Amino acid sequence: MINYITLMLINLTAGLVLLASFVYEGFEHPNPKRWVPGFGMVGAIALSTGFHMIWHWPIRGSYNIAFGETTVLFGILFVGASLALALGWDLLTVAIYAFFAGVTAIVIGVRIIDLEMTRRPLISGLGFILTGLGGVCAAPALYWRANRAFRLAGVGVLAIAAAIWAFTGYMAYWGHLEGSSNWVPPGMQ
Repeated sequence: MINYITLMLINLTAGLVLLASFVYEGFEHPNPKRWVPGFGMVGAIALSTGFHMIWHWPIRGSYNIAFGETTVLFGILFVGASLALALGWDLLTVAIYAFFAGVTAIVIGVRIIDLEMTRRPLISGLGFILTGLGGVCAAPALYWRANRAFRLAGVGVLAIAAAIWAFTGYMAYWGHLEGSSNWVPPGMQ
């Protein structure tokens, strides 16, 4: 089976690291537009892979829902943040949208653990839950941006989520390269 969840996971990792960096220093940085290219790249990859996954279901079962739909939500948030920063718009509506995307990720994380989906359901579930907490806390982080302790807690949550997805993504690359080494496209069979 050929899929691109590996790409989605590493893109998610990069996005969470960029977001943690933005929460750490971006609110106070004199040039918030410096985050535009990174957020835009993450959003573009997430939207394209997420939409393909939800429209074509390239993997078996409900993994397409868990990974595809949340990737679309993640991607549009990053595109929205990128545009807002580029054009000097307020981030409040992006943060409100992030709340609902975050709740979705938390629900999916709990359900992944409950259904024992993935090879490491607890780790995957926690990754979804922590990533979702980042979304749920986006509006409070924006509102309390001057509260350094709250922001540092958010950076910690995002960093742990990024570490979980990095581990999951790189281990998936390791396994996919071996498991797909003999794959032949249908037109060449």
